Amino acid sequence: MFPDRVLSGMRPTGSLHLGHYHGVLKNWVKLQQEYECLFFVADWHALTTHYDEPQVIADSVWEMLIDWLAAGVDPAQATLFIQSRVPEHAELHLLLSMVTPLGWLERVPTYKDQQEKLSDRDLSTYGFLGYPLLQSADILIYRATRVPVGEDQVPHIEFTREIARRFNHIYGREPDFEEKALKAVKKLGAKKARLYHELRTRYQEQGDTEALAAGRALLEEAQNLSLGDRERLFGYLEGGGKMILSEPEALLTEASRLPGLDGQKMSKSYHNTIGLREAPDSIARKIRTMPTDPARVRRQDPGNPARCPVWQFHLVYSDQERRRWVQEGCTTAGIGCLECKQPIIDAILEEQKPMLERARVYQEDPTLLRSIVADGCEKARKLAQETMREVREAMGLDYL
Repeated sequence: MFPDRVLSGMRPTGSLHLGHYHGVLKNWVKLQQEYECLFFVADWHALTTHYDEPQVIADSVWEMLIDWLAAGVDPAQATLFIQSRVPEHAELHLLLSMVTPLGWLERVPTYKDQQEKLSDRDLSTYGFLGYPLLQSADILIYRATRVPVGEDQVPHIEFTREIARRFNHIYGREPDFEEKALKAVKKLGAKKARLYHELRTRYQEQGDTEALAAGRALLEEAQNLSLGDRERLFGYLEGGGKMILSEPEALLTEASRLPGLDGQKMSKSYHNTIGLREAPDSIARKIRTMPTDPARVRRQDPGNPARCPVWQFHLVYSDQERRRWVQEGCTTAGIGCLECKQPIIDAILEEQKPMLERARVYQEDPTLLRSIVADGCEKARKLAQETMREVREAMGLDYL
C-alpha cells in the first residue's frame, strides 16, 4: 500500500513553551527515528483564527522552526517545511470541498467547542468552518498513514478517513479500471501474475485474509510497477477501485503532564508559561514565585503536595528519591517552599542547555535555517505534486 509516513504540523501563533516541548516536540524527536516524518508550519491554519494579526504569524514562523531544531528535531531525519510554500495543499483542499457534505464540517466536535472558547475572535468565516478539510488535505496530499494526535483530535482523523473513502469511492473506479489492472498484472511477470490471480481469487471468493496479506506483500516487493499501477492492483486485489488517497490512522500521543505555573494547562492565554528558550534568570524568578499549597502560610506549617502546582513539576522532572524527599519534607514542614522549588529550577535549566546550544547555531547563521526549510519545501512539494497528478487524472482535470 502506501509508505509508512507520519505527518504533523503546528500553527505559528506565538513563541513555544515547555508545554509544547513535553506535549509534542519530544514525541516528534522519537517518531523521526522510527518513521519517515514530515513536520510543517501550518501558517494557513493560523489565519483561521488570527487572520487580522498576520504579523504575529510572520514573526513566529522562523522562531518556531528554531524551537523545533533546538528541541532535537533533525532535518537529516525529518522533512521540515512551510504549508503555504506548497500550494498543492490549497488545490487539494479546493477539489475535496467539491465532494464534502456541509453537514460533515458542521458536526466536527471542535467546531462549536472552539467557537465557545475563542468567543473574542471572529470565527464566522468559511476558513474556520473549512479548516478540518484543509487539515485533511494536509494529510492526504502526502498519503500519510499515521498522524500523531491527542484524544481530542481523533475525530479530525476519522473525518479525514471518511473524506479519503468518499473520494476513492467516487473517483477510484476508472471507466477502464479492470482493463488497466489486467495490463498491470502482466508487468509482474508470468509466475508472479499467476500467483497474484490465485491470491485475489482466494481472498475475494473465500475471504482468506492471509491471501490478502500475501497479495499486498507481492505488490510491495514488485520493482517494475508505477505508483498508479501499484495502487490499481491493490484496489483490484481487494475488489474495489484504485486507491488514490490513503486512509490515515491516528497515532495517539500522551497529553503533556506539565501544567502551567498556576496549575492550569500551560497556555499563553493564561500567562502561565515558561518559554522553550527563556532566559535562566526569568525561569528562576517564575518558579520561585509559583503559588504553593495555601495551607503553608508560614515556613513551619505542614503542607500537602497534592494541592501544590510545584508537585506537578516534580512528577515530570524529579526521580523517585527526590519525590520522596518532597513528600516527607512538605508534609512535616521539614523543607520550605523555596527549597522544594530549587530542584525544579535546576532541572529545567539543565534541560534547556542543549536546546540553547542547538538554537545558537541557527541564530548566528539564519541562512542555514532558510536552506533547511527550502530543501524541505522542495521535497514536500515533489510528494504533493505526485499525489495531485493522480487526483487530477481521477477527476478528469488532466485534459490540457
